[in-house]
Amino acid sequence: MSASAAPLTKADRELIIRRTFDAPRDLVWKCWTTPEMARQWWGPIEYPANYIDMDFRVGGKWRACLHGRDDGKDLWQGGVIREIEPPRRIVYTFKWDADGERGMDTLVTVEFAEQDGKTLMTFHQSPFQSLNERDGHGYGWGSTFDRFDHYLGHVIAQK
Repeated sequence: MSASAAPLTKADRELIIRRTFDAPRDLVWKCWTTPEMARQWWGPIEYPANYIDMDFRVGGKWRACLHGRDDGKDLWQGGVIREIEPPRRIVYTFKWDADGERGMDTLVTVEFAEQDGKTLMTFHQSPFQSLNERDGHGYGWGSTFDRFDHYLGHVIAQK
């Protein structure tokens, strides 16, 4: 960081995304916590997941691989599940298999609130070491949640 750059504030280090999904909370929870279902929507449009494994219990590890549609690159990520409060809340660590800033642990908290048959999801990830990394995650998760919304519609239509 240069001497003239202002230090990041707490808000700068956080990513918060709120989305309402037209699906019941129990279904949203199931899609987040079942690896076979999560693989259908996890990852941004350009890097969909081709592998997800979860030991879904407190202290359990999770691992995912995003595969580049255009460049064929594999991007591995993983972490440890810290809290589970079905169907309301999941807390887990997130880290890319990379050196430097991308390889640092962040903490993700995802909360699900029932709202008249829909689900309000509040996603929080921090701390980020740079605005660039935070904004990159913002784009990635935003695209992921677009895919999630589409997947939920597909699952509901199948019922």
